[in-house]
Amino acid sequence: MTALTATLSFPQRHPRLFLLAAAVVWWLVYRQLVPVSEAFVAALPVERDSHLGGALQFFFYDTPKVLLLLTGVVFVMGMVNSYFTPERTRALLAGRREGVANAMAAALGVVTPFCSCSAVPLFIGFVQAGVPLGVTFSFLIAAPMVNEVALALLFGLFGWKIALLYLGLGLTVAIVAGWVIGRLKMERHLEDWVREMPRVAATAGADGMPLAERIQAGFTSVREIVGKVWPYIVVGITIGAAIHGWVPEDFMASIMGKDAWWSVPLAVAIGVPVYTNAAGVIPIVQALLAKGAALGTVLAFMMSVIALSLPEMIILRKVLKVRLIATFVAVVAAGILVVGFVFNAVL
Repeated sequence: MTALTATLSFPQRHPRLFLLAAAVVWWLVYRQLVPVSEAFVAALPVERDSHLGGALQFFFYDTPKVLLLLTGVVFVMGMVNSYFTPERTRALLAGRREGVANAMAAALGVVTPFCSCSAVPLFIGFVQAGVPLGVTFSFLIAAPMVNEVALALLFGLFGWKIALLYLGLGLTVAIVAGWVIGRLKMERHLEDWVREMPRVAATAGADGMPLAERIQAGFTSVREIVGKVWPYIVVGITIGAAIHGWVPEDFMASIMGKDAWWSVPLAVAIGVPVYTNAAGVIPIVQALLAKGAALGTVLAFMMSVIALSLPEMIILRKVLKVRLIATFVAVVAAGILVVGFVFNAVL
């Protein structure tokens, strides 16, 4: 019992040493994923080069890889996010001019822990603090679409170039879409009770949280986020494994390739009603690209799934009138379509 207590208290007593040891263990486990996945398949009564063998190897490799990446990044970002409370985020954005504020809001969306389930309270808090409507939308677009989970998994599965490309595209869509919505002056399409709420000053106090408490915040993020999204990861990897093992490359290239001009609008139309998140959709993206789907089409699909999810629209309906929601969807969808078409044309 004493040994268990000492182990559990180690992060609190020696936070820096714990972070170093955790990083080493994480890296050693990560390096063993390929041989362990191959050993699993070799132990089964299937041919490695068969459709089923390829699908199983994809599943046994990608499932622990994605979960390991997700756990590591969520833990680190849980520590980073301890600096960005809702109050501090509002204070950073309040009183800023449009344009600069849109860019700042989109950048904050990348490093803050808020998702679609936080949309209504965040939106109300921003309105009360006097944050312009377009700036608020830049934040609400970037927060789910260009989050740490998406970037970490993209980096782990595709490398830094694709991750950086997605970061730049996502920020551009969030900034431009928010600016356009702000220029349309649609404040009257907020629900009446939201517009009538009293304004409050956005302030943020000093932050003296010690490192040990930030580590605890990282553990809390892992428990809450990974515990919530792991079923989507397993479903996404299962779908990706099926695509990897059985879908012919020429079939996928014919419906999601560069030559099919309608593939980008179709990808966006399919992506909007899909209810998942970055952790669930990225394994599917990996399989689609491996089978010959065009990068622009796949990016458009991924962005529409994450940024224009139907559940978020239902949540936002509590504070926005239908016309503003429709404008939001139209502007963001137009930006995603441009991204898809441009990258299919130049890559």
